[in-house]
Amino acid sequence: MASKLVAAAIRRSIHKPNGTPFVRRNFSTAAAAAVEPLEEESTGISMKGVKISGRPLYLDMQATSPVDPRVLDAMLPYYLSQFGNPHSRTHLYGWESERAVEAARAQVSALINASPKEIIFTSGATESNNISIKGVLHFYKEKKRHVITTQTEHKCVLDSCRHLQHEGFEITYLPVKSDGLVDLEKLRASIRPDTGLISVMMVNNEIGVIQPMEEIGKICKEFNVPLHTDAAQALGKIPIDVDSMNISLMSLSGHKIYGPKGIGALYMRRRPRIRVEPQMNGGGQERGIRSGTVPTPLVVGFGAACELAMKEMEYDEKRIRTLQERLLNGIRTKLEGVVVNGSEESRYVGNLNLSFAFVEGESLLMGLKEVAVSSGSACTSASLEPSYVLRALGVEEDMAHTSIRYGIGRFTTEAEIDKAMELTVKQVEKLREMSPLYEMYKDGIDIKSIEWSQH
Repeated sequence: MASKLVAAAIRRSIHKPNGTPFVRRNFSTAAAAAVEPLEEESTGISMKGVKISGRPLYLDMQATSPVDPRVLDAMLPYYLSQFGNPHSRTHLYGWESERAVEAARAQVSALINASPKEIIFTSGATESNNISIKGVLHFYKEKKRHVITTQTEHKCVLDSCRHLQHEGFEITYLPVKSDGLVDLEKLRASIRPDTGLISVMMVNNEIGVIQPMEEIGKICKEFNVPLHTDAAQALGKIPIDVDSMNISLMSLSGHKIYGPKGIGALYMRRRPRIRVEPQMNGGGQERGIRSGTVPTPLVVGFGAACELAMKEMEYDEKRIRTLQERLLNGIRTKLEGVVVNGSEESRYVGNLNLSFAFVEGESLLMGLKEVAVSSGSACTSASLEPSYVLRALGVEEDMAHTSIRYGIGRFTTEAEIDKAMELTVKQVEKLREMSPLYEMYKDGIDIKSIEWSQH
């Protein structure tokens, strides 16, 4: 296949036939200086002061997923030979790229039961969220001044809402129940005559809970309010039907479903029609909603990833569920004080968010450097504050600080799950041995009843 040919060519370029190493020439010294090298030593790998024996196990699928080799095969011709601009309408190169883009549009729309004409290609879910939230309210600003969303939305949704607040719009940030799900009665009670949009994430990126979108859609239809959903973590993982869910706008991302980074889409319903004000000016591509040259190879990859997901979703779900249960049961069998954050019933099986009592979260993450996991969203991973999503669930601060998100995907193996389980148990036990609070707990002392004095 094309990807194998390219890989072979790269290998040949690195080593000459006689075995003499190829001397790499840095065509851009600025670019070379900007990239911090990954030091591969005989004893392991060292980067940013962290030294490990080899590349870590990857269990952070909510942050991003590897590109499926079949997706790469579909993309390569549009980098190498069929490289035309899809908006060039006067020659073969443009025509074949345009045809590929439209085929991908149909592949994306089929996965969500939409029309290809309702798909707008963007750079990703963040851009789609911005177009949806700001675009709708700006278009209908004369009559609609109110937005309803939840406290557990992705940061780009919350920041878009805060941007609207600075412009004078009103935002209702709905609390969620302790299981992370929306209280439908509170949602209903929050709707006003000037409510212009309701935005609820379909699958939460941190805790994996699946919101009751059909019920939310019925409420929106009853009050004639457009419904937007960030479905970046849902696409290709759970069945989506924009009609049965009554969704007006939906944000999608390529790199969460084994497609390339830098590509996403916005679903925009045509009947009844939803209108948005474009957030960027340009050449009027994508029906004027998102100007800029459509990146054909990325779009083709996104489409291929959607087609694969449609074929393999059921198989992937069964396999990932087995791995998730293996990990959770293995940890719970050997450790006490382990809490699953978010609903255990209504959740995507590839997302397992756990809190470990009597363990300091940063120490646990550093101890698990042989496993690529996170403490929450990749967009907020630099913050030392406990996750705002867990705080919205009412998780106590000490437990919120100890949360670890395990992301399991299509290419995760049983051996990786077993190793991650082993390392997690070992590190938690090690940290608890050093914890005076854990000693008090084992002695039967109710730690919450202690009144700590300050000096």
